[in-house]
Amino acid sequence: MRFLVAGGSGFVGSHVCRRLLDTDHEVVCVDNLVTGRRKNVADLEERAGFSFIEADVTELRAGMLPGEPAEVILHLASPASPVDYDRLPLETLAVNSAGTWRLLDVAELAGARLVYVSTSEVYGDPLVHPQPETYWGNVDPIGPRSCYDEGKRFGEALVTSFRREHGVPAAIVRVFNTYGPAMRLDDGRVVPEFLAAALAGRPLPIQGDGSQTRSYMYVSDLVEGLLCVALDAEADGLVVNIGNPEEVTVLELARRLLEVVGSAVGTTPIAGRPGDPQRRCPDISRMHDRYGWQPVVTLNDGLRRTVDWLGTTTALPASSMGGR
Repeated sequence: MRFLVAGGSGFVGSHVCRRLLDTDHEVVCVDNLVTGRRKNVADLEERAGFSFIEADVTELRAGMLPGEPAEVILHLASPASPVDYDRLPLETLAVNSAGTWRLLDVAELAGARLVYVSTSEVYGDPLVHPQPETYWGNVDPIGPRSCYDEGKRFGEALVTSFRREHGVPAAIVRVFNTYGPAMRLDDGRVVPEFLAAALAGRPLPIQGDGSQTRSYMYVSDLVEGLLCVALDAEADGLVVNIGNPEEVTVLELARRLLEVVGSAVGTTPIAGRPGDPQRRCPDISRMHDRYGWQPVVTLNDGLRRTVDWLGTTTALPASSMGGR
């Protein structure tokens, strides 16, 4: 099959492109490199069936794409970390509104299916635990995170309305916290922030009292889940959570990461980020019932894999990695 992956040189997108090529699909990767990095897909550019287009999806037209029309469009194009959407609020809103509309237009012209990659942030600071797809959320539309939270919520509404009005087959995937190789250490999310501190020999910064919870999914698990949906010709209208149902406090994450790195730097308290949700954990029963999907990489194993990857791609001294 032929895929268009919007945001394909980003953290998750680059893994998706690689997995698709490894399973004999063709990939057109579109990215404006605002938060993605060309080096994430540099090893793919010599492979048959891969094309890279540097473009902003808010300005995308079908005529800009090489070769035959895509059969499936995966929309991963959006800043996805607090650091990025804090500095790019209008761009975040634009890519999830105008960018989504452009990709829906492309899908309609091509007769393609579209998978909109949304986020657990649509649930806001949830009052229901764990969060099922039927939960409508507890979101502040004018708060510090609103450009991302409401941008994704609008994207979901647009995909739903476009599907109803124009008959474009579409599915929505709500992704929970994901980590792994190709994440930037300055990403601002908790796993890379902790890794950057630990590997530099600094105490891990704990926002607030550290009792807030998240669910941490290794990127390969996410990719397998995304492809279950993308390859499902009957997924039209589907809305699913993809995440790890193990709920872990930030303090527990810090303890496990320090154990994996082999560091005794400890932790240090810092002010909490405004609007930060206190609990986050997915109900994945819909995803499991339909596809038999569930995460297979444990948190400790995923952290080890990520640390090992960092050791091969950064100039950190061996001593900063606890002798690993």
